[in-house]
Amino acid sequence: MMKKIALLVALALPLGTASMSASAELSQFTANKVQRANTLQQEDKLDQAIAMLEGMDPSRDYDKAFVQRMLGVFYWQQGNSKKAIANLTTAVKSGLLEDEQAWITQRMLADILLSNGQYQQALPHYYALTKSVPANQKADELWFRIAQSHYQVSEWQSVLTAIAKQQRYAKKADVQALTLKLGAQLQLKKWKGAIPTLEQLIALEPKKTVWWQQLAGIQLRIGYAKSALETLALAKRQGIELTQQDLKTLGQLYAQRGMPERAARLYAELDNATTDVELVSTQAQYWQMAKEWDKAIATWKIAAQLNNKYRWPLAQLLLQEGQYQRAIAQLDKVTSKRHASDVELAKVRAYYKLNNFDQAIIHAKRADNIKSTSASKSWIQYLNQMRKMES
Repeated sequence: MMKKIALLVALALPLGTASMSASAELSQFTANKVQRANTLQQEDKLDQAIAMLEGMDPSRDYDKAFVQRMLGVFYWQQGNSKKAIANLTTAVKSGLLEDEQAWITQRMLADILLSNGQYQQALPHYYALTKSVPANQKADELWFRIAQSHYQVSEWQSVLTAIAKQQRYAKKADVQALTLKLGAQLQLKKWKGAIPTLEQLIALEPKKTVWWQQLAGIQLRIGYAKSALETLALAKRQGIELTQQDLKTLGQLYAQRGMPERAARLYAELDNATTDVELVSTQAQYWQMAKEWDKAIATWKIAAQLNNKYRWPLAQLLLQEGQYQRAIAQLDKVTSKRHASDVELAKVRAYYKLNNFDQAIIHAKRADNIKSTSASKSWIQYLNQMRKMES
């Protein structure tokens, strides 16, 4: 809005005959009228200024074009974009505005068309303006407007072309321009090209979460898992407010890269880390991968309390760690029929390690009755021999 106001002031000021170029001057009658209209506008009597100009019927073509330009400015100030566009278009098309404000008039028309959603109509004017940019105007702004217009009509490659030219003129990187560039790159699936764009955006707005998320997402998409891990890890270290899903992804990447302990610690920091059974069980798996047996057992115990199906992995780990009585206690609580035979075989092993051969053979026979396997048969044969040797 501030740019529009500045433009209006620039157009409204040089309306007297003193500002006319030597090649084209207003008639004295028209000059007096427009000067009066300009005074009314400056006194906040815009309606009266417009009425005065609308009541004029200049005989000279240059006078007509000048009045139409002035009406265009006033109608835009009034908020009537339709009439502003109509008058400014006629003034520009006349080709008679040769004074120093002619370029600005076409610029204003292009800006109004853009702000009014008439992107295709704005583009020819912007492109015409780029051919001769006054020294006191900014070419990078024109190319940015061109990129905006192409973006709005989904002409993605033209967006990238316009932004490339904008960046040649711009003194420094600009968030808005880079955002348009990124949007076009994503639409065109130019994943690798989007990475340096996102890195520039992060440099400019290091606290903006979405840039970090998009960078990591693209890195994962193209198989740069290590880079994605580094991106998310750096974001976390810098205090970026990552989502729970971002943190889960970071944990998974740690595990995939052979750092399960970091993964487990990260999962332990998540919301509901001790009440969400999926988070708890995943954390337990990571502790187990890290060979942190005590932490894994403690975490599997929490998971088992939340969902009985996790008693089976808890019992297996207790058995592995030689905690046979605790393993048996957990195996007694396993209710899954799918693991019934395996549970009985696990009890065989536990009782065998406790030198309780009588109980071991009972469970070996139970396992064989549920599902006869070479393991169940071998245990029965072996335990029978052990009992004979003891008797």
